[in-house]
Amino acid sequence: METISNVIGFLPDLIKATPLTLLLTAVAGAFGLVIGTLVALARLSGRGLLSMPAYAFTFVFRGTPLLVQIYLVYYGLGQVLPGTWVRHSVLWPYLRDGLWYAIFALSLNQAAYNAEVIRGAIKAVPRGQVEAAKSIGMPAMMILRRITLPQALRSCLPVLTGDLIILLKSTSLASTITILELMGTARMLQRQSLLIFEPLIAAGIIYFTVVFILTRIMGVIEGRLTRYRTTKI
Repeated sequence: METISNVIGFLPDLIKATPLTLLLTAVAGAFGLVIGTLVALARLSGRGLLSMPAYAFTFVFRGTPLLVQIYLVYYGLGQVLPGTWVRHSVLWPYLRDGLWYAIFALSLNQAAYNAEVIRGAIKAVPRGQVEAAKSIGMPAMMILRRITLPQALRSCLPVLTGDLIILLKSTSLASTITILELMGTARMLQRQSLLIFEPLIAAGIIYFTVVFILTRIMGVIEGRLTRYRTTKI
């Protein structure tokens, strides 16, 4: 009973930290989707000047741990920027905050995974539809905007949802660079209360609740975007 009461007692402080976790997830997820789409298009362009850097980007960011990337961005850029004009500009009050470095690292990591998912989805679009669009004189950008990308994003939405949930849980690594999001707050509560398990259990409950709600929301969105499809058994 004491453990349960301690867990309940930690929930208010952790709930206050949840919006920061959601902010990290939403911003990094949005940037990751945009950058990932551009990287996927570069991979499929057939031009070496675009496809090779895009391939290197996805290979590096998918092949190294996210924690290492966060450390390299935070400590690497954190050492470079103070010695430049940035420190004396209007940007410095923002760039000295670890939040922006975490968003930057999380966005690039998410973009690398999204790029491969979207690339595969674009390649899965029936070639006949693209050829039909070309036959009526539709320009390449219009084909991409009206035919290829909408179908690709619909087909890979479940995978993108899974990646977004992984991103939500990966934001806990932002606590390693002094950001008091959900996991950072849980660790602070551990130090203050000298209790190990109760803050983690409370944080786990909130993570589970957020993931459940996010899954339901994305399920509704997926259902609306694919309502034209019929499943035959």
